Amino acid sequence: MKLSQCTCEDFAAKLASKEPVPGGGGVAALAGSLGAALASMVANYSIGKKKFLGMEAKHQEIIDKSCDLMNKLMALIDEDAENFAPLSKAYGMPSATEEEKAEKEKVLQQCLLVAASGPVKMVEYVYDAIKIQEELVDISTKIIISDVGCAVQMLKAALYSANLNVIVNMNSIKDEKYVAETSAKCNKMVAEGTQIADKVYNKVVEVLG
Repeated sequence: MKLSQCTCEDFAAKLASKEPVPGGGGVAALAGSLGAALASMVANYSIGKKKFLGMEAKHQEIIDKSCDLMNKLMALIDEDAENFAPLSKAYGMPSATEEEKAEKEKVLQQCLLVAASGPVKMVEYVYDAIKIQEELVDISTKIIISDVGCAVQMLKAALYSANLNVIVNMNSIKDEKYVAETSAKCNKMVAEGTQIADKVYNKVVEVLG
């Protein structure tokens, strides 16, 4: 069974075990997916309300975008686990001789690039989901605006967690150009995403206060 198809209880039990997956990457993807899902819920609840008549198209756009990101991030729970398996095996390759060391390093570098791809996409998707919350916070009913705050906090945690998984992989990848470009791209999204998430959260607190 795919990890994304586990019950909440089973996923948590697998996470608590000694098995290598799910781990931080899967949790980041799940948190991001839930944050995106909350945006859809808020938009679904707000669409058509008297205060926001004429905003139906915008609400529907948010629903469509957030559901797409929810599904992409949910799929990354499994993709991240699948990408980690070859890397885990590569670390166990023999390295007694120079030839074996060279072959092991070659395979490791290939597997690291694959393993890094999931967390990089997570950062991108979560960043996009945070930007949706920025659009939503001003067109959500007060009775449910707290869920926008919950969403950006989930997404902020997912953003930081996914980026940690990027950093871990970048530290072992020897392609300096790839590392520099990927790290710069992700760091930019983390910085901007944090600013947006904090702004949205503070606005929610202000409205509720």
